[in-house]
Amino acid sequence: MTVLAWTAFAAAAVFALCDWFAVLRSNKRLEFVFKPATLAALIAAALAIDSADPKIRAAFVVALCFGLAGDVFLMLPADRFVAGLSAFLAGHVAYVVGLRIDAASGVSWTVVTLVLIVAGFPLARQIVRGAVSRHASLGPPVAAYTAVITLMVSAALVSGEPLAIAGAALFYVSDTLIGWSRFVRATTWAPLAIIVTYHLGQALLVASLASS
Repeated sequence: MTVLAWTAFAAAAVFALCDWFAVLRSNKRLEFVFKPATLAALIAAALAIDSADPKIRAAFVVALCFGLAGDVFLMLPADRFVAGLSAFLAGHVAYVVGLRIDAASGVSWTVVTLVLIVAGFPLARQIVRGAVSRHASLGPPVAAYTAVITLMVSAALVSGEPLAIAGAALFYVSDTLIGWSRFVRATTWAPLAIIVTYHLGQALLVASLASS
């Protein structure tokens, strides 16, 4: 990777640590600064990785931009959960596109996706039911989001790229924690766990560009 890419990753790490501290201390003012700053630095890192496949890089940058938009929506004082959910859903679609560029047959992807759907169904059902109990209109978008992030994880798995697999898995954990804490049962440790797994997941997905 280039010096610029390493510098951007270093900046993202510093911003992420500051954001984790802000979440730990429930300091919204710091969160408003460092959460979007972390994604902005990761976008810079993705653009600076010189060895990345241009088509995959473009898809990943689009995904990160949607992630940045989702971060902003979820930080706003008014409830913009559906808008944030929609932005992240679009981001996962972009990641799927990037992970599937130049991919071989879709048979293995289909099989892995079906396995993940079966394995994750009990947990996903509780989250969707919890969303519906809050408001019936939340059911379809939450269910759709669950399906799309499952596709993203399965696309990473069949890619065989370790960093992408780890990143997608951490992203899945982060989003599952969001759904569980918001719609099933809130826990005091969830906010920090959510942001840590989210940032690490995004960073590892970006890092995987170096071997694309």
